[in-house]
Amino acid sequence: MAITFKVNGQQQTVDVPVDMPLLWVLRDTLNLKGTKFGCGINQCGACTVHVNGAATRSCQRRVGTVANMEITTVEGLSPEGTHALQRAWEELDVPQCGYCQAGQLMSAAALLKTNPNPSDADIDTAMNGNICRCTTYLRIRQAIHRAAGQPVTVGTKSGSSDL
Repeated sequence: MAITFKVNGQQQTVDVPVDMPLLWVLRDTLNLKGTKFGCGINQCGACTVHVNGAATRSCQRRVGTVANMEITTVEGLSPEGTHALQRAWEELDVPQCGYCQAGQLMSAAALLKTNPNPSDADIDTAMNGNICRCTTYLRIRQAIHRAAGQPVTVGTKSGSSDL
């Protein structure tokens, strides 16, 4: 069945089964490889994209439910890598293996869109469910603060010194 929606600002029509996960449409049909498969059961966050601006796990979202909606993948955040979060991620060396980072970035972008000045608690709540096997959670939090234009702290969980 033909399904039409926007991906990263571009109108797309795909002819796939309506129950196909959005993740596989993005990766296999549209060749957008930034969104990752992690668990397939809506638990890890590696597959996070925005659907009409909201962070959504694409592994469990059926493509038939996104007709006429706007999808943003990590490729659409900023193709040049100039989004404040992408710059902060790089400046603070957030990724280790990098596998989860597309989902982390997309969840963080959704947070900053609705809350441009998040507290540590806001960040922890918004990022809950995005699993990082390399445990870079403190650097992720620091990068979100930096992207929001807040002082970045390092040291303890609550922060001990400004960068």
